[in-house]
Amino acid sequence: MPQADREVDRPWDVETDLLVVGAGAAGMTAALVGALEGLNVVLCEKSDMVGGTTATSAGTVWIPGNRQGQRVGTPDTVEAARTYLAAMLGEHATDQRVEMFLRAGPIVLDYLEQKTSVRFAAPAVHPDYKNLPGAAIGGRALGAVPFDGRKLGDDFVRVRPPRREFMVLGGMMVGKADIPALLAPFRNWTNFRHAVGLLARHALDRISHRRGTRLIMGNALVARLLDSVRRADVGLRFETGLREIICEGDDIVGAVLTSPAGEVRIRARKGVVLATGGIGWSRDLRERLFPEVARRYSLTPSSNTGDGILAAERVSAVVEHDLDSPALWMPSSVMTQADGHLSVFPHIMLDRAKPGLLAVNTSGRRFVNEADSYHDFVAAMLRSNASASSTATAFLICDRAFIGDFGIGMVHPGSKDLTRFLQANYLTEGETIAALAQKIGVDRDQLVQTVERYNRYAETGIDDDFGRGASELNRFNGDPNSKPNPCLRRIGPGPYYAVAVWPSDLASSAGLRTDSSARVLSGDGRILSGLYAVGADSASIFRGTYPGPGTMIGPAMVFGWCAAMDAAGALRRFPELLTPR
Repeated sequence: MPQADREVDRPWDVETDLLVVGAGAAGMTAALVGALEGLNVVLCEKSDMVGGTTATSAGTVWIPGNRQGQRVGTPDTVEAARTYLAAMLGEHATDQRVEMFLRAGPIVLDYLEQKTSVRFAAPAVHPDYKNLPGAAIGGRALGAVPFDGRKLGDDFVRVRPPRREFMVLGGMMVGKADIPALLAPFRNWTNFRHAVGLLARHALDRISHRRGTRLIMGNALVARLLDSVRRADVGLRFETGLREIICEGDDIVGAVLTSPAGEVRIRARKGVVLATGGIGWSRDLRERLFPEVARRYSLTPSSNTGDGILAAERVSAVVEHDLDSPALWMPSSVMTQADGHLSVFPHIMLDRAKPGLLAVNTSGRRFVNEADSYHDFVAAMLRSNASASSTATAFLICDRAFIGDFGIGMVHPGSKDLTRFLQANYLTEGETIAALAQKIGVDRDQLVQTVERYNRYAETGIDDDFGRGASELNRFNGDPNSKPNPCLRRIGPGPYYAVAVWPSDLASSAGLRTDSSARVLSGDGRILSGLYAVGADSASIFRGTYPGPGTMIGPAMVFGWCAAMDAAGALRRFPELLTPR
């Protein structure tokens, strides 16, 4: 008899209807919906905070055909999204999980809006990441509405804070829309009023809180979910991680978890939902699934160690890894701070798309449209340096004026003293391009030629090599004051600077094979009754491609809803989700 079966003979410490393991966006959605559908729910979180990777993200959800976009005049349709995904996924676009996501997405948003404090809004412009038929410029990617963390009371400290590199003044969150006002508060009355309001609110917050309570982006989404989970009376246990899944014959009936008080055996009459954050820092899974050069850095919380995937494998689940990519990638620069903290800074869009910066590989050549999505940037980096062994896989190159205008990585716009970044070897400086090339170890003549070629493109506004500035995404993140191309301008007089960037995983794409109700499947396609996987524990429905902003969190929440509704026997209320297309 397998170990998991022998566990059944021991008494249960806790009995419930639905056990959810992991309190990120996927897990909290599953727990919340289960409770709203009348189930008794226990939600276990390995760390002492909720939110997982979502808490440190932009908190965007990609859900086509939603009402939120219609309300602000940027309507989108599910049919247009089908066209877009067909162009991206080819034959895999017919996967029933993709169809379930497209059909259920708008229903899930309406459900949460009607029954919980989770709220989303549609920016007028938030483009998809690929220039393909059916792509949307706005209305498809939604942002979480800001939330006042003070409403959580003592639970505010349970919201995982953003990465400290993205906070200022000891814990104030800053969004893209806040930056112009904070950089130029005296430019106009609007800037001044906005900046003063932010600073005054933060000053008051710091009297009684360790960080600011004005929550935006991923923190706002996580706080809204936590607020709703508490209101729904979900049993939330912290510092309680998954050790084993318990089987009874062919059925999953519960799990063994570890806690500060020792092992806890929880029986789950309606099912176990795995939402532990995917591959994360699991050495076993990273070595099995990731290319060697991409194993060193991860943007996932350190508590994410592949627990759900590894435990499911032990009860006959299978990891689906025949994908375009095993992870969604982010170029990240690395710096050891004065207090010893290792900062891994994700270069999302704020510098790469701006005019006057280029990226080169270890041979000193451009290899990518620098303004494309972070995932596509790293995918090109991995292809470009596939046979190289180096201390860094790419370098971002700019002049001094660029840093003044836009900043680069952890160096904020307008920074005048670069000493600490140079001393920490985060920035490398050269008086000439040739001198810079020698310092970063790339071919001098090649880098000089690359910069000269780039500057010719900046003059004409047309990037003949990579088409930078040609897409809606590129232009949205560029500088509208740069003519004729918002993503190109000459690299001018020195000194010149380089920042090394590495591939890091934002989230895993490889994960457990599941069906359209988020039920886990075995290698022979059998449903493992009573076991669900959502979020990064489940293989990405987009197969390692990255269609647009929020294409991890959107499906995570949709399939969290599907798992809970299936466990509650409530999916039949939505026959439109169950009929074949």
